[in-house]
Amino acid sequence: MINIDNLKKNFGSKVAIDIEHYELNQGDMLGLVGNNGAGKTTLFRLMLDLLKADKGKVIINGIEVSQSEGWKNFTGAFIDYSFLIDYLTPEEYFYFIGKVYGLNKEEVNERLLPFERFMSGEIIGQKKYIRNYSAGNKQKIGIIAAMLHHPQLLILDEPFNFLDPSSQSVIKHLLKRYNEEHQATVIISSHNLNHIIDVCPRIALQENGIIIKDIINENSSAEKELEDYFNIKE
Repeated sequence: MINIDNLKKNFGSKVAIDIEHYELNQGDMLGLVGNNGAGKTTLFRLMLDLLKADKGKVIINGIEVSQSEGWKNFTGAFIDYSFLIDYLTPEEYFYFIGKVYGLNKEEVNERLLPFERFMSGEIIGQKKYIRNYSAGNKQKIGIIAAMLHHPQLLILDEPFNFLDPSSQSVIKHLLKRYNEEHQATVIISSHNLNHIIDVCPRIALQENGIIIKDIINENSSAEKELEDYFNIKE
């Protein structure tokens, strides 16, 4: 599904990304963790061709992302609010995303149904533009839009940010179910280790732009290893 080869990105003298080789298979659900400045968001931006690498390549389903746009048809992502069109209402935005992927309004409405609990009655029918929503609800709109066309690759940067505990619980359930039902490859980052441990059977630990550990997480088995690394004290 994803091959990263000899990928390097510097910002001045600072090494942002330095990954010799990394692979993800179709259906993998990966959690990306690391301290601030580890390069998690930069890696996502390189994978989505939002940033030009100094060297190396990212290949998704045989397509080099910097050379072709074919991978965009089966990829969904939400990195930050710049992905939103904030002068639209959520409904207008969802219909716009649907149109891009050949979905009519009825199909979009049907695909919104599984997100009803996640939206908590605060997204649809509010008669206001996205820019006037709270940070948490903007986060929800971005996540839903990324998943709307049922992408085979889903990339979410800090999806639990700004969400209340109930919404965090709901989106964890939705992501796990989505991964299982669609055999989609799902990659999420988070500063909250508990969320990643709860959701992801595979965890990549990133430090100074390098993936230093690839951890199999079965029944929260990665918890101690991650706690030791981040030196979490009781």
